[in-house]
Amino acid sequence: MNQNGILPKRAVVDYDRHNAEVEAVWAAYRKREPIRVPLIFGINARLTMFDHPANPRGIEFAEYSSDPEIMIERQVEHQAWVRENIPQDAPMGRPKDGWRVNVDLQNVYEAGWYGAEIIYRPGQVPDSAPLLADDDRKWQLIERGAPDPFTSGTAAKMWDFYEHMLHRMEEGREYDGLPIVHVDPPAGGSDGPLTICCNLRGAGAFFTDLLDDPDYAHAMLDFVTETTITRIKAYRERTGQDSKPKQGGLADDSVQLISTPMFRELILPYHRRFFNALYGEGPHSMHLCGDATRHFRTIRDELNVWSFDTGFPVDFTWLRKELGPDVEILGGPSVPFLETATPNQVTERVKEILGSGITEGGRFMLREGNNLSPGVSLDNINAMWYAVHEYSRY
Repeated sequence: MNQNGILPKRAVVDYDRHNAEVEAVWAAYRKREPIRVPLIFGINARLTMFDHPANPRGIEFAEYSSDPEIMIERQVEHQAWVRENIPQDAPMGRPKDGWRVNVDLQNVYEAGWYGAEIIYRPGQVPDSAPLLADDDRKWQLIERGAPDPFTSGTAAKMWDFYEHMLHRMEEGREYDGLPIVHVDPPAGGSDGPLTICCNLRGAGAFFTDLLDDPDYAHAMLDFVTETTITRIKAYRERTGQDSKPKQGGLADDSVQLISTPMFRELILPYHRRFFNALYGEGPHSMHLCGDATRHFRTIRDELNVWSFDTGFPVDFTWLRKELGPDVEILGGPSVPFLETATPNQVTERVKEILGSGITEGGRFMLREGNNLSPGVSLDNINAMWYAVHEYSRY
């Protein structure tokens, strides 16, 4: 801030100096000798999709998800704007080599792979309709058998898009004056077995199944877990990835809706099967939005998860005491708060979080909780950048 307490329009102007600082911050963090808390933002193309200067054509997700060339162009527009405007501990300025792109079907590709209808509403991210909402047909997916990893549902589109992007990279096609230098292999992770079951059946219906029809509920959890493992193994083989890397991650946001005893009894065995089948000894990581922190100690002890990406609400003082100084925690001000707060309020919230005890052990990354949404002002993003510099020095 300047002496009048006014935030400048752009927090970072000297990108070379910024990028050198970022390298130093991460090198120190990895050595467990942190200089300050790193700041990162969870950002994808939706941030610049809706009525945004980085999207002059007004592309929405229906178009973005139907044409791989539009997907590449929108990702380049998005990345260029983020690298010029969002101060965080990531490289800024134009990339020196070129663009990194990926097949981005948002959080509906897994439900779509099983056959759920994908819905595109104006001004919204994609959604999926429950495939098994009718009680009389709830067994149909299991009876039909495992979907093909490459041709069923959204997988066919995903692999067509991936091949298109690889072709563009191989032919050296330039976008905004730079080539594509990397295409991420598609769908290497999962949103988690409970969350997928809730998407396919409807959350209310599936939680009722867990109580009233446990045979069906466990048959679905088993089916989803095994088919997901098979899909990820097939993708690794096709793209030449390590068949069983030492470390891995998982998400399952729907566990926020159940108690820890229920989680331990009903869901933990499927998480354990996922990690055991796909990864080595760890340590692993987990992303859990919502109020799921009561499960974290169980997850740490049972699954060897030592890095948690949190949503909100999070009691940072309690969480650090609960997990100890050696567990990595990512979190920060909630997205609704960042949308409505003033820059001064953002500064005070960051100061409060950094003073909560969460930085003990040097294993904390500040970020939004969780996934930066359209409507968050650059002033509030800049306020987080200034605050992390002022209040997080070790």
